[in-house]
Amino acid sequence: MTMSDDEILAPRKPRSGGRSHATGTQGRGPVIDQDGREIRPETVEQGFQDVRFEFGKDNPFAGNPFANLTREQRIARIEAIAKLLDVAFVVPGTNIRYGIDGLIGLIPVVGDIITTAISLWLVREARALGAPWYLTARMLGNVAVDGVVGIVPFAGDAFDVMFRANMRNVRMLRRWLDKQPRI
Repeated sequence: MTMSDDEILAPRKPRSGGRSHATGTQGRGPVIDQDGREIRPETVEQGFQDVRFEFGKDNPFAGNPFANLTREQRIARIEAIAKLLDVAFVVPGTNIRYGIDGLIGLIPVVGDIITTAISLWLVREARALGAPWYLTARMLGNVAVDGVVGIVPFAGDAFDVMFRANMRNVRMLRRWLDKQPRI
């Protein structure tokens, strides 16, 4: 069945009355569900009226989604992110481990800024867990060395793979936490 140019360029007139079948506008057909049945426009509109987004203090998911984590969950999260950044992958055929810190660092300047920001967030989390100032200062030193040397193209990325600042920081935090009395 071929259509003439006039049929292609001119919109179809509705068959009944002055309105189109489903939406009241020309050029649009009925809304059909997956089973091939027609969905009435009123039903679609009613479905969207039931959707709500509640942001407020009474909503348990409002604000900070990480606020209600236990101490152990925070530590596990810090360790998981440090492993992802520093030792998540293995170079095939070798025992050399690397993480996304080395991969993202291949993007000049921006990649190193991103991974340094994530590393700084890990130090902030350690401080939130109660790490003393001298420990966070050492952790910040590791992040600074990693960030500054990481800016050097390729050599900095190789340094990132070998230095593993985030794993060092988690190891220092874990040693300090193990010395603390259990409450």
